[in-house]
Amino acid sequence: MKALIGLVVCAVALLSGCCTAGPAALSITTILQEPYTMTQGSELEGYCIDLLAEIAKKLGFKYNVHLVKDGKFGRQDESGNWLGMIGEVVRGEADLAVAALTLTATRELSVEMSTPFMQTGVGFILSRDLGSEESHFVSFLFPFSTEMWVGVLVAFLVTGLCIYLVSRISPCEWADPETDEYSFTLLHSFWYITGALTLQGAGPHPKGLSGRIISAIWWVFAVVLLACYFSNFNSMLRSDTKHVSVMNFDELARQDVIDYGTVEGGSTYNFFKNSNNPTYRHIFQHMERKKSCVASVEEGNRRAQEGNYAFIGEAASLDLAVARYCNLIRSSEVIAMRGYSIAAPLGFPMMKNITVAILQLSESEELAYLQNKWWANSCMPEGGQAPQALQAHLLRGLFMLLALGCGLGLLIALLELASKARDQAKDQKKSCCSVLWAELSQRFRSGRANAGSETSDKSKA
Repeated sequence: MKALIGLVVCAVALLSGCCTAGPAALSITTILQEPYTMTQGSELEGYCIDLLAEIAKKLGFKYNVHLVKDGKFGRQDESGNWLGMIGEVVRGEADLAVAALTLTATRELSVEMSTPFMQTGVGFILSRDLGSEESHFVSFLFPFSTEMWVGVLVAFLVTGLCIYLVSRISPCEWADPETDEYSFTLLHSFWYITGALTLQGAGPHPKGLSGRIISAIWWVFAVVLLACYFSNFNSMLRSDTKHVSVMNFDELARQDVIDYGTVEGGSTYNFFKNSNNPTYRHIFQHMERKKSCVASVEEGNRRAQEGNYAFIGEAASLDLAVARYCNLIRSSEVIAMRGYSIAAPLGFPMMKNITVAILQLSESEELAYLQNKWWANSCMPEGGQAPQALQAHLLRGLFMLLALGCGLGLLIALLELASKARDQAKDQKKSCCSVLWAELSQRFRSGRANAGSETSDKSKA
């Protein structure tokens, strides 16, 4: 009886153990590559480690991560056997390969590939010393932003108009509008403030207090504006920011001064090897002839930093190198757009759920957050940030000073005319308003008449 009870207890214990035991933890293979997978003491961290944690949280599975034994991403040897992470997945040594694995047709035939979690392409990096500044036809406009140039233009037009109006209104500019020659036409007003912008006087100058106030404020405005322009322009000329002298793959293939290569046996290498494009075929033949390929991304980055070498690779990895090493720059051209995916054995039951989880992370902007987190730019040019175009709001005080000067000048001109009109009204025993209006009308009518007479004199001559 006791033996029977013991057997029952053992059976119950075995059954309960089977019921409580969860599914086996998945075996994950990855490869050391900054910033996808990196070592932090005895732990692993990086973009792919965070991505794996988010997917596991959504799907509710446990996992163990190990580094690939041969340190390769995944390529076939001469016998057709897979090496690297793809080889471990094919042989059943790993359930998933989570790394910057490029989705290719060859890999898709041997393993299951998820929807891409990152889009990238092929570009190249080289030393900043090999770069040259790219000239631009309107580079002299770059020190000021578009809003700043619009503000300067508006200030120019308003000030010229104010000087014209003040010189018309102020009695100090002419004693008798009907007989005195009037030289401050609208054209001369704009010519006068243009001379101030070039730090050159353009006479005649305003005689009245109102015109002199506006002129003085405009000279202050012009001096400060020119100082800001030349300061920012000089900073841009001395900036360390340069553009690649070899802007695209066609120019890279046609020159023979800079050597170039990519990771041997990788997806980028195979892209150039299998391409029918003449330029890309020429690049591959050059790499084969010169034996200029490298064994890893780190070696390619190092050779690019040493100079006279362009490392061809995937744009996401190249952008990280540029963000980490200040002496590197990347080409503006990116070709052969492709994506990074997670690999699993053929028929893996969880692949559909993994794809859905990646899409959900993309839609929730979690993937964008992870990329911003691990691709943060730690490289700053010497002397701080690169100079930027001067914004209008930074000089709003200067624009307000000019507006105040123009308003004050107009007010003083009207007061001067009102004072003269009041004296004439007392002598003529008329109302001050009627005399003031008559004075204003006479000044602007005589200006038109003078302009017409000047035109007729020129035509006779």
